[in-house]
Amino acid sequence: MPRTPMIAPSLLSADFARLADEVQRVADADWLHVDVMDAHFVPNLTLGLPVVQAIQAVSPVPLDCHLMIEAPERWAPGYAEAGARNVTVHAEACTDPRAVARDLRAAGALAGLALKPGTPLEGYLDVLRDFDTLLVMTVEPGFGGQEFMAEVLPKVRRARELTDTGHLRLLVEVDGGINADTIEQAAEAGADVFVAGSAVYGADDPARAIAALRAQAASAVTG
Repeated sequence: MPRTPMIAPSLLSADFARLADEVQRVADADWLHVDVMDAHFVPNLTLGLPVVQAIQAVSPVPLDCHLMIEAPERWAPGYAEAGARNVTVHAEACTDPRAVARDLRAAGALAGLALKPGTPLEGYLDVLRDFDTLLVMTVEPGFGGQEFMAEVLPKVRRARELTDTGHLRLLVEVDGGINADTIEQAAEAGADVFVAGSAVYGADDPARAIAALRAQAASAVTG
């Protein structure tokens, strides 16, 4: 089956003073990527559940919540209960990833597991059987606008191989530095979902930027 690339604009690159309007600007996207940071697991602080609930109420596309927080076992289910389509927690922050996945699915969301650039995939292969998405960070989590780390792509390739051979059933997502110069590399490596921040929100026409990125990724996959 041919893979259809999914574009998930990152709200971290939007104008936080106009969130309701900024959400509408990416109505052509597949998901809306929402970064939740707690200033503990990562050094930055963004937004939390009340703001996500407000965004969910007005978003024309499903929310993809990326929780860069400590104690995800405690907080993650609330984002699923708020209506997010996909809720991703960091492997490095979880004491029991399987329990988090179970709770997220029970609350009606897809369950995602994120890995920092330096975190090996191999240690989580059994755990990933309980997840729906794998988020491979192509920058260090915590800040937007970083440069794409191509050295992480072997992790994406390995995840794609395991998914294609039936060992895992996952959407493979990449986050960090995704733009017109890097999306083809990520697509060729096997990513399904592409988080793009400034490449979309920094464009004069976000809808056109989304379409162009999607076309680039599709072309890279089909050759």
